[in-house]
Amino acid sequence: MKKILLNMSLFVALLSHSQTNPAITSWLQNTTQTGSYYTSGNSTAIGNNILVNCQKVQYSNNWVYVTTTGVPAYPTGPFLDGNPSQAQNQNGIFKLALNPTQNTGTLSPTTGGNIGLFINGVALFDYRDGVAWNATTNSLCGGPGNPPCPGGPNATMDWNRDAIVAERAGFDCSKGHPAMGNYHHHQNPSAFNLDLTVISNICDLYAADGLYSINTTQHSPLIGFAQDGFPIYGAYGFANTDGTGGIVRIKSGYQLRSITTRTTSPTGATVTAGPAVSSTYPLGYFREDYEFVAHTGDQSYLDAHNGRFCITPEYPNGIYCYFATVDANHNSAYPYVVGPTFYGNKTGAKVTSVTETVTTYTSTAGISETDPTHFSIFPNPAADVLIIQAQGMNKTTVNMQLIDAAGKIVQESKIPQGGTMGYFQVGTLYGGTYQVVLSSNGIEKSYAVIIE
Repeated sequence: MKKILLNMSLFVALLSHSQTNPAITSWLQNTTQTGSYYTSGNSTAIGNNILVNCQKVQYSNNWVYVTTTGVPAYPTGPFLDGNPSQAQNQNGIFKLALNPTQNTGTLSPTTGGNIGLFINGVALFDYRDGVAWNATTNSLCGGPGNPPCPGGPNATMDWNRDAIVAERAGFDCSKGHPAMGNYHHHQNPSAFNLDLTVISNICDLYAADGLYSINTTQHSPLIGFAQDGFPIYGAYGFANTDGTGGIVRIKSGYQLRSITTRTTSPTGATVTAGPAVSSTYPLGYFREDYEFVAHTGDQSYLDAHNGRFCITPEYPNGIYCYFATVDANHNSAYPYVVGPTFYGNKTGAKVTSVTETVTTYTSTAGISETDPTHFSIFPNPAADVLIIQAQGMNKTTVNMQLIDAAGKIVQESKIPQGGTMGYFQVGTLYGGTYQVVLSSNGIEKSYAVIIE
């Protein structure tokens, strides 16, 4: 009897641990809302009739299974580099370890395609775009519009192109784009025009939205998980790994090399020559333009995997974490999220079915996770459009009402779960003072605004 009771106690403990594991509870679940996209020259988003975010989360003692379309709640597109694709339903089931472990053997390099999953079910890719330098022909190879690389797409090349630099013109406002319909981010999924120095004008033409917005005063939200099971955070965190020291920007340990010719690798080894540094091929155009520098004594710098072991709000006992790194201007900083090698054992994968007994997790996201007081409203006064922007992550749908001085609701809208922005078109309204009322899960907040 005593043995049976002990076994039952262990089962209950394991079940309790699973139910509170952030790798289970953090996903944005949705079975009703569908997505939208922009096309070039069309400022009105077009519905795609595809469910957004994640549709189901299941777990066992060791694994979590996330069913997702791979389509975000924020609008995607347009992709102004001629990309003919749009975000398409991936019908994906992704399997991730609930108890990730450090890889103490041969490290696994990140690869092309999915290397992780954001909490809205959108794919994470690493730095690469599949294009490299062919020293034999002195030209680019691989990818659309280029001849194949010697040895095929999986061949080892000495100079591999960085997608964030080379494909910037093809990213939408949320810094994402599709590959054969698989919409993904290579980098921090926050809108371009929220950066301190804006390096793309795509948000001038289309609504600015993304998975989260950077708030320099609070720890960035948990935004995803890598294929080794370790969590991914946004750009800001605690200065010290023990959770002290205030909130700071978490910095990449990589920096551009001081080179004018490309004849050696970051380790100093002689390699086949790449193109000289120029305006056509600037420093940072290739991944091998970067070198890692350890910053001992400053815990806000990350290791060679772009992570560190630290305490976070979701992991008060500490865990190894990756961060979506940005520079001082909030522009994406190499290696962007994960890489060029995984810290942990890469056990995650896309699977076709769930073949073990699992429990389905029912999301209990509440007002503590989406507080209607954590929003910015601008411009105020407003003449044409009034924008409501979440500060950080928006985990539940937020209802919006614009109310005139007589108490009449003149407009209503929503900020969807997994989006950061809503707006009212106010150009046809009479001037005066109005109230913006935001509500979520029974909590309400009113903001006074002036319409000119």
